[in-house]
Amino acid sequence: MMKRLFGSMALVVLTTIPASAETLTEVEEVQAEQQEKATIELPAWVKNIKLSGYGMLQYQGQDPEGNHSNSFNLRLARFILDGKIGDFDWRAQIQGTNATGPGQPTVQLIDLYAEWRKYPEFKIRAGQFKRAFTFENPIHPITQGWRGYADIINKLSAFGDRTGEKSSSGRDIGIQFAGDLFPNANGRRLFHYQVGIYNGEGINQKDMDNRKDIIAGAWIMPVKGVRIGVFGWTGSRGGMLDPVTGENHSIKKNRYCLSAEYDLNEYTFRAEYIHSQGWGATSPGNNVRQIDYSKGDKADGWYVFGIVPIIKGRLHAKARYQSYRNQKDWATSVNQVECGLNYFFTKNLELHMEYSRVNDRNLAKHNYNLVDVELDFRF
Repeated sequence: MMKRLFGSMALVVLTTIPASAETLTEVEEVQAEQQEKATIELPAWVKNIKLSGYGMLQYQGQDPEGNHSNSFNLRLARFILDGKIGDFDWRAQIQGTNATGPGQPTVQLIDLYAEWRKYPEFKIRAGQFKRAFTFENPIHPITQGWRGYADIINKLSAFGDRTGEKSSSGRDIGIQFAGDLFPNANGRRLFHYQVGIYNGEGINQKDMDNRKDIIAGAWIMPVKGVRIGVFGWTGSRGGMLDPVTGENHSIKKNRYCLSAEYDLNEYTFRAEYIHSQGWGATSPGNNVRQIDYSKGDKADGWYVFGIVPIIKGRLHAKARYQSYRNQKDWATSVNQVECGLNYFFTKNLELHMEYSRVNDRNLAKHNYNLVDVELDFRF
């Protein structure tokens, strides 16, 4: 009797053990599947997204006769997303300023583009971005080192453009081809080219006359830190009101620029000359579409400056001379002699101080003083 009982118990145990192991394995598989579902693997392009930005705080005072002013100012703030998808880089940038006026919202999208960068000899960029014109236009506004870009950049490179398009920080919508060629023994490339095709209307604007602006530039880099370049621009701005006939039509933009620069070891020297042919608008930079024939159809200007270190990595001295002639004659010129200091608390926090003696031939009393102080930071 006892033998039969032990035999039955052994049979039960032997048949139960495999069943328990099988059940345990199934439970483990279910748990592993649940854990795998709970772990979300982010795509590579999401991991490559980088958030950055900067702010520029300003105090400025000036004393032209009958129009003295001094004020604290939030010059601008920008927030930037950069990313990479395969062989493409992309950027989205939003700007906030205290600018007011027609067509100038305080917050606006200024950059939105993607660029194929597989080969340094040939890159393609499409979207909204800086025009391929002048050395100074694409330089970061803090790195540029002054209270603002030179007058010829503002008036003839689509910041507050002579043609009246709204202030666009030198940007437009289009496509650009660019590359760097002829590497030397050290791998440093000696020649750069860029060609862009744009709407010709500035940021966040469709083409008004179905004609495109074409801008091309090229420069050589014979020794490290040196660039010598030339740029050309042909195009138009559509929908401009002719005050004589009352009709709308396009005005031409024919421009060229000659540029030279040395930038190495905290020493920066740059000079550019721009010539423009084409009628201007009654109010540059304010999205105005009325031609002002009284200002003539030619303008030009130039600047030259130097920034040198007094204390490496900490304190720089600077001087600049610039001239802008709204009708390509001295009677309409605005000339400035400027000097100042840039102090670096850290690489991401700078204090810019500047004095400018302005000679504006358009005023009854030509000469006045301007003082500017800016605290600029990056994150």
